[in-house]
Amino acid sequence: MSKTRIYELARDLDLESKEVLTRAQELGLEVKTASSGLDEDEAALVRLSYQEDSAAETPPAEDDDAGADDASAPEEAEESAAEAEDADVDEEPAVDEDRSASGGLEPLDVPYGVTVADLATLMRRPTGALVKAIMAMGEMAAAAQPVPEHILHPLTEAFGFLITVGEPEVEEEAEVVSLRALVHEDDAPEDLELRPPVITVMGHVDHGKTQLLDTIRHANVVAGEAGGITQHIGAYQVTTDAGKLTFIDTPGHEAFTSLRARGANVTDIVILVVAANDGVMPQTAEAISHAKAAGVPMIVAVNKMDLPEADPYAVRAQLTEHEIVVEELGGDVVNAEVSALTGEGVDGLLELVQLTAELEDLKSNPTANPEGVVIESNLDKGRGPVATVIVQRGTLRVGDVLVAGAVAGRVRAMIDDTGSQVKEAGPSTPVLIMGWSDVPSAGDRFQVAPDDKTARNIAADALAELRAKNLVVPTPQERMTTLLEEMRTADDAELRLIIKTDVTGSLEAIRDKVSEIGREGGKLTIVSSAVGGITESDVILADASKAVIFGFNVRPDSKSRKAAENAGVDIRTYRIIYELLDEVEQLLVGQLAPDEVEDLLGVAEVRATFRAPRLGTIAGSYVTEGEISRGARIRLVRDGVVVYDGRVASLRRFKDDARSVAAGFECGIGLENFRDIKEGDVLESYQLREVARV
Repeated sequence: MSKTRIYELARDLDLESKEVLTRAQELGLEVKTASSGLDEDEAALVRLSYQEDSAAETPPAEDDDAGADDASAPEEAEESAAEAEDADVDEEPAVDEDRSASGGLEPLDVPYGVTVADLATLMRRPTGALVKAIMAMGEMAAAAQPVPEHILHPLTEAFGFLITVGEPEVEEEAEVVSLRALVHEDDAPEDLELRPPVITVMGHVDHGKTQLLDTIRHANVVAGEAGGITQHIGAYQVTTDAGKLTFIDTPGHEAFTSLRARGANVTDIVILVVAANDGVMPQTAEAISHAKAAGVPMIVAVNKMDLPEADPYAVRAQLTEHEIVVEELGGDVVNAEVSALTGEGVDGLLELVQLTAELEDLKSNPTANPEGVVIESNLDKGRGPVATVIVQRGTLRVGDVLVAGAVAGRVRAMIDDTGSQVKEAGPSTPVLIMGWSDVPSAGDRFQVAPDDKTARNIAADALAELRAKNLVVPTPQERMTTLLEEMRTADDAELRLIIKTDVTGSLEAIRDKVSEIGREGGKLTIVSSAVGGITESDVILADASKAVIFGFNVRPDSKSRKAAENAGVDIRTYRIIYELLDEVEQLLVGQLAPDEVEDLLGVAEVRATFRAPRLGTIAGSYVTEGEISRGARIRLVRDGVVVYDGRVASLRRFKDDARSVAAGFECGIGLENFRDIKEGDVLESYQLREVARV
């Protein structure tokens, strides 16, 4: 009998060989490479599995033949069982008294939730035969999946077995050590001691964040320390006259907020660096929004005071526009004038940091079970998986057994930011840890487990939970439904908004009107508001703050859209201010359900423009997503701002008219009554779909 190779079957199915090989192995077929051969039945089984996938996406139509198909399923299962017995049985089991008493069926005990592969082993049958029989009965289950309960008995009877299913295993609470079991109760006041503050420096690019960090660090480097060589571990600790300070050396506010989005509230104080010659810039405003959302104290460092054009008074005035009022102007935000280049004023800044830390009364229990947060991690060629952590509680020691998320390990070595090995690390201390079984994720909390077995069990449970979450990621619509329910039922519900607009005038008008909206028992908070397109940074902030993004005359780019889909962040865009305000009001009372929703059909990038007789300016475009159709609604987006909204007047492939052009192809697009098209513009084709208001 001729055999079909895996790669040949993949070519027929228009799939990757690796994907088909994996599917065949999941079905219990004995194949190892893309060159492995399948007989006709096995090849048909793989093809049928892909048909089952397609059928699962579209519900089957009900017809008169359905009953006949269902009736034939047991017969097909029996035929498959008979074929399997002829092909595989080396030795028929003897018929004993128990088998005679059960109508000729062999008694068999199976555990609750038995998988296809395990059941095949218990029945001494090939896994592929069971998979075929299951599919013949109208179900689909791979070798590692549980057998569907409702077909378990008829399936095993078709193979000649009368089964007894065991009871579900109930885990005893005393034997299960969960992550929560390692968390101590609130510490006794007498066990708490003051700890160093953890500080993050943020601000606009080129305003001197890195220079300030370097100046603070080098001013505190111990003379003769390892030849002056320091170790970059993502965080470091300095010693001042007033005590120790821990700085997180993050690349920017996005990393800061990404940690927050994962539930890691590490930072105690934020230093906002603003250049005295430039003032408040776009990234400064973003950093302010992220720091406010985190709810941590802020210190303003007016940098570059050594420059002749420095104007600290203008900087303080600009900060008031973002609701940051410094003490000199009657506010409560402390600030310092510094020069990171010369070091002038840096000591005064550190004193302010220490004073703020004293007011916050930051304490921790150094004798508790150690725990903290992973700041960054990577796979080092010489050291293996390494991770920088900040200890938040307890004292971590070499030899401790760790678990962080789905990764376990044992502390083989700890290295501080000077490159020296240390034996222990107390609260607020950053250290690089070696000894992980794998690379943990930034933002994961770590804890010390009593032993290796417990750590591995906790890591395995966390991995299973993570996989389950990844399989069921809430969509923006599901997250919006949850928010609406919360707004309807909670007495102190809060609606958080991020507002982006095309121009400053629109932004001010929307902010003023939104501030007037309210209801009893409901709170409305503007987390961030700015001019410009909706960026990935806005999505990260919305995810961390559980906010909804409202855009007026602006659009998200492709990266932002994908990030929003992955995070379940809802982005709502409008062309009319009053529609935006109406929906904010409805959201606040939990009654929002739009009359129509927008479906994005396709996206194209304008790569060249040329003029054509009678058609005007034609956009030579490359379709990057979906498809563009002639006559469809389309908008032109330039730098995130909507410039045109109309319809596709003409669509051509080379010199021929086209009805539609799919992703991956070039085309010429003409817009109705619009000619101001430029290279780099983005064209978004969409349709509006009416839905019922709930």
